[in-house]
Amino acid sequence: MHGAVAVVRLCRPAKRNALSDGLIEALRDVFQNLPAEARAAVIHGEGDHFCAGLDLSELKERDAGEGVYHSRSWHAALEALQYGRVPVIAALHGAVVGGGLELASASHIRVADESTFFALPEGTRGIFVGGGGSVRIPKLIGVARMTDMMLTGRVYNAQDGERLGFAQYLVPTGESLAKAIALAERIATNAPLTNYALMHALPRIAEQPADHGFLTEALMSSIAQSAPEAKARVRAFLEGKAPKVSKD
Repeated sequence: MHGAVAVVRLCRPAKRNALSDGLIEALRDVFQNLPAEARAAVIHGEGDHFCAGLDLSELKERDAGEGVYHSRSWHAALEALQYGRVPVIAALHGAVVGGGLELASASHIRVADESTFFALPEGTRGIFVGGGGSVRIPKLIGVARMTDMMLTGRVYNAQDGERLGFAQYLVPTGESLAKAIALAERIATNAPLTNYALMHALPRIAEQPADHGFLTEALMSSIAQSAPEAKARVRAFLEGKAPKVSKD
């Protein structure tokens, strides 16, 4: 813990933090059982890389049914991150490749440093994404760009990745973790119910037809502003005790 921020580290540096089944299960367990005092979380990788994807040494011959169950176990783990109790910020550096990009795309905010590079080599290896990437990544960069990456093995550097939407922040090499923790500390001061609405309601509203989305928004807005903490924050602003928005 870093104050109210839970810091989760991938610790397989010799494997460039490649995702084994054991690591996926550990991620699921961690995000399903965050400490009660956690109000935000940061995930990062030990060593020179965030995550270089699936540990191909564990790739097994599975029949179709076993393959479905295996993929769904990854879905459950990354959904525990995306739809958990607190917002998650990914601190990216080095390789963010394959399953590593799928993991990063399940986070709510991504901070890349200038050493970061993004790739989806599954197409060139005769396999397909199985950790939710075909759902999440096109929402970041579009179907056409993901198709290109998988067909050609194209690699994006940090600057192009930030421009295209892989990351929302770009910082100098070695500074992504510090920036992610600073963002998480700021997020941790928000009203918990508002953070929860942004994690759980906003992505679903974006998928709904407009008339459904408007109703969901109205319901969520009413629930959020009825919380005692929200009332106290609005009162503080009206009484001049809270800062106004200003240009940095």
